[in-house]
Amino acid sequence: MINNSPSDDSASLPVALVVGASRGIGAAVARSLAEHYRVVLAARDSAALQQGVEAITAAGGRAGWQQTDVNDETSIKRAVEATVDRFGRLDIAVNLANQTKPPAPLADIDTEDFDRGMATSARGTFLAMKYQIPAMLRSGGGVITNIVSVAGVTAQPGLSTYVAGKAAIIALTKVAALDYATAGIRVNAIAPGPINTQRVRAATAPGPGRGIVSTVPMQRVGQPADVADAVIWLSSPSAGYITGTVIPVDGGQLAGGVTLPRSTVPGPEVA
Repeated sequence: MINNSPSDDSASLPVALVVGASRGIGAAVARSLAEHYRVVLAARDSAALQQGVEAITAAGGRAGWQQTDVNDETSIKRAVEATVDRFGRLDIAVNLANQTKPPAPLADIDTEDFDRGMATSARGTFLAMKYQIPAMLRSGGGVITNIVSVAGVTAQPGLSTYVAGKAAIIALTKVAALDYATAGIRVNAIAPGPINTQRVRAATAPGPGRGIVSTVPMQRVGQPADVADAVIWLSSPSAGYITGTVIPVDGGQLAGGVTLPRSTVPGPEVA
């Protein structure tokens, strides 16, 4: 059973599910969505989810949380079912699935680590959409936004698993958009560049990763709210003719064709 904020008196509001909402970009997305919708936060870290719901409730929003493991099909299915059971429908979903290991040349990557990384990113996103889409169809349509990375659009040295996982999610996004283009469901991806999360702060501190900012034409890292703002727009009727696309939120990195330093690990920090 889903863990809820106090009694809901906003039954007319659409319902959003954020998978990977415990910290960083996912938490920021959940907070922003809660300004417009009823929201369910899902991730492994139940304590962080509870704190997120408490913050949303204190700000006047309506939210619940469901402990969820994207590697577990039953767990993802349960999160979608619990969302619908609690709020009666599902209109918006945001999926952040990620597992990052230290950079290494392809031949040095442990096969089991590769399998786990792909299971978390590509398979986890597939499973999320597999159960979100039928719920949206029953609600009359919806919007799915998958958070990927600039690394899924352009190759990054030493990041075979990470890049392959994000590229796979982009491919799944496009296929799902085509599959449901006439069914009232839009599916898009957002590709962040360096965003101010714990992982990127570590990479930009004095040390081997300090050059990451120099790869951004705007010469700064982004904020989680920058990604959240893009999610809000894609979820709104203002983006009603947009599906199957990847929108970079990267300070111009992709436009400049810049490759990140080998020692850095880009992308969102999620759970």
